[in-house]
Amino acid sequence: MAAIPRLEPYAGPVVLSYGFRPFFLLGSIWAGIEVLAWLPMFYGELSLATAFSPRDWHVHELLFGYVPAVVAGFLLTAIPNWTGRLPLQGLPLAGLVLVWLAGRYAVTLSANIGWLGAALVDCAFLVLMAAVVAREIVAGKNWRNLKIVALLCLLAAGNLGFHLEAHLEGLALYSTRLGLAAVLFLIMLVGGRIIPSFTRNWLMRRDPGPLPAPFGRFDLVCLVASGASLALWIVAPEGPPTGVALFTAGWLNLVRLGRWAGHRTFSDRLVLVLHAGYAFVPLGFLLAGLSAFGITAPSAGVHAWAAGAIGVMTLAVMSRASLGHAGRALAASPALQAVYAAAVIAALARICAVLHPAWGEALLYVAAFAWAAAFLGFASLYAPMLCGAKLKAEPKARPVSDKTLRSNV
Repeated sequence: MAAIPRLEPYAGPVVLSYGFRPFFLLGSIWAGIEVLAWLPMFYGELSLATAFSPRDWHVHELLFGYVPAVVAGFLLTAIPNWTGRLPLQGLPLAGLVLVWLAGRYAVTLSANIGWLGAALVDCAFLVLMAAVVAREIVAGKNWRNLKIVALLCLLAAGNLGFHLEAHLEGLALYSTRLGLAAVLFLIMLVGGRIIPSFTRNWLMRRDPGPLPAPFGRFDLVCLVASGASLALWIVAPEGPPTGVALFTAGWLNLVRLGRWAGHRTFSDRLVLVLHAGYAFVPLGFLLAGLSAFGITAPSAGVHAWAAGAIGVMTLAVMSRASLGHAGRALAASPALQAVYAAAVIAALARICAVLHPAWGEALLYVAAFAWAAAFLGFASLYAPMLCGAKLKAEPKARPVSDKTLRSNV
């Protein structure tokens, strides 16, 4: 049985009552603004006082700016349910948020601050998050989820490496692949638990039929093969051995997705979008495999993972978790479905911009504006919920009907 979190009376700002509130809101706003700033930077129409190249600033602020905010919001909300301990709220939560915001400021103005000072400020957030998560998991004796700390440490190492590589080499290539691989593995790990679980919960209330396969040996084989192929890709992204490994991982993840009965969820967009987001995982492996053989450009697979898997999956998780923990019905409104559609369009347009260079510029604009519409749209839809009056149902262990958000990853 899942642990029931203990809560103390809280009278501060509602937005600081639970980790998902400030981090989901600020993270989504930053994701939208960042892309709108990057597009004119890419075309030389805007200049920021950052020590990073436009490409590196864009990549960094997605992988090590936006993603850590979403991860923090998810973990700080889920961990009290795993351990039964008090959630981080009030001033301690505000402190973490300020450290994250300081990182965005330092990176964007790193040419004035100095690359080392900016790196120290920016890297502090993931280090603090890893320490907070480790403390809560150890204190709650929830040893099974210590692997989350390892992934946070890997992401923190990738962030530090990014700053070092960008300063020493001019472009951060290896650390970009390391950070992307760490986030992708987290998606495969968490997605492999929540997608079949949420799908099963919904299908059990419908007509009888095929149910998702539970997590088992095949999932372990898939994760091991995927992790090994990603490790090889980080070190040597080109060549037949890497291509074969990536193709193998791609097909395994495609079969894994097919085992989750996603074809039966079309009438519930809140469940369907999880399957749609995960579909970009095997697509990215297959495109990266083609790139390893020199058939496609490397960025096709990278954007399938970054814009597709990360973009769509994080929106799906943020929207679902926010609805549940704020006591709202688990249903996708027409406006939220439009947000999902914009995210999918952004990902597909960004991939096609690489695969069809003749249409590249037009598709790049489509991708950027659709991405901004998705994330700023989410922020505008959810801001009243994330900052509004706290519902009485929220502090209970009952805020989300899906068991997985109250269980171990």
